[in-house]
Amino acid sequence: MNRISRWKKAFLFALCGLMLSWLVSCGGTPANNPQATTASGKQEIEFWTMQLQPEFTDYFNTLIAQFEQENSAYTVRWVDVPWADMERKILTAVSAKTAPDVVNLNPGFASQLAERNAWMELNEKVPEDVKQLYLPNIWKASTLNGKTFGLPWYLTTRVAIYNTDLFKRSGMDKPPATYTELATAAKLLKDKTGKYAFFATVVPGDSGEVLESFVQMGVNLTDADGKAAFNTPQGKAAFEYWVNLYKNGLIPKEVLTEGHRHAIDLYQRGDTAVLASGAEFLNNIATNAPTIAKASASSTQITGDTGKKNVAVMNLVIPKDTDVAEGALKFALYVTNDANQLTFAKAANVLPSTVKALQDPYFNTAPANATPVDKARVVSAQQMKDAEVLVPAMKNVKKLQKVIYDNLQAAMLEQKTVDQAINDATTEWNSQS
Repeated sequence: MNRISRWKKAFLFALCGLMLSWLVSCGGTPANNPQATTASGKQEIEFWTMQLQPEFTDYFNTLIAQFEQENSAYTVRWVDVPWADMERKILTAVSAKTAPDVVNLNPGFASQLAERNAWMELNEKVPEDVKQLYLPNIWKASTLNGKTFGLPWYLTTRVAIYNTDLFKRSGMDKPPATYTELATAAKLLKDKTGKYAFFATVVPGDSGEVLESFVQMGVNLTDADGKAAFNTPQGKAAFEYWVNLYKNGLIPKEVLTEGHRHAIDLYQRGDTAVLASGAEFLNNIATNAPTIAKASASSTQITGDTGKKNVAVMNLVIPKDTDVAEGALKFALYVTNDANQLTFAKAANVLPSTVKALQDPYFNTAPANATPVDKARVVSAQQMKDAEVLVPAMKNVKKLQKVIYDNLQAAMLEQKTVDQAINDATTEWNSQS
């Protein structure tokens, strides 16, 4: 399995668009030379990406060469950092004021440092006509307290990969589109085949898919002051949805103990009928479980009555303390322009975050000899009109997920009533927010 495939799986499944990258520890960082100037007198822009070598080495070498040719005052030094190391390295670098000039992060983690005023504020630096090039909902993903701290780059959005054989055996000719339909399908599948419809973890430190489902069901997680806003009829309905599925034996017991990796394993074994994943994961299924792959098709992401759909965003941020502010912004805008986004999205099988690039036929029309991945890519791109980061950048968002998941688990195990679980979650969150 190549590196970009591993990254995509982590990015799509562990989070809620945001996932494990909220976990931060201290560590070393590549050296940075403040006010670096090359022997030729050019200003150096240090650019960090996240686990994109060696698959995209040629792409970035070409892009950097083109930028340097068009902007003769600058030279770019590219550093690719392993996924698992990025957060501790950038945290240490920012604290030591030795950060690179342009960094590839995601809104979830970047917002933590935005709270500390670590990034260049872009509202006044990016012209309005340039802002309009990006998808509006995606631009908002890198905004905290009205301040924009990052430029959108590449995107992924889940689709529902489903086992057509299991659905046919259960008397269903199409997959569920909503959580209400999913609950009905879960009962039919269990009764007719003994299989589960799906797996969604409620392990606090793992995927945010269940937390995102609350938003899709119409739940406001917090109010304008950051206090709990989920103690409502909609919040109770969302709690009850997951509790009832668990108590009725319609989702595996391991949702309490296993992470999203288990969802992949179950689907590839043929023990679940639906897997929430990115379009490109069909290639992994074809390699790991060819029989399941032959029975697999893709459909739109399962959502609630709101119709909202998840998207995960990678962005570029510029440290406030950069000594090449003008060049760093120029380079970040260059990386994320229409043409460069389109080229990279095709190469990496992800989605671009600019309006024009997403309108390219590659994302909207499957070829005559379309593969399952081609078909899933079109489904994925078509969802973008309804897609947004469902759990927006906010302070202590991973703590909020833990509070809700801990109490949801207690209700599933009948240690608390649903009302008690919601009340306790509200009290616990408000006491620390």
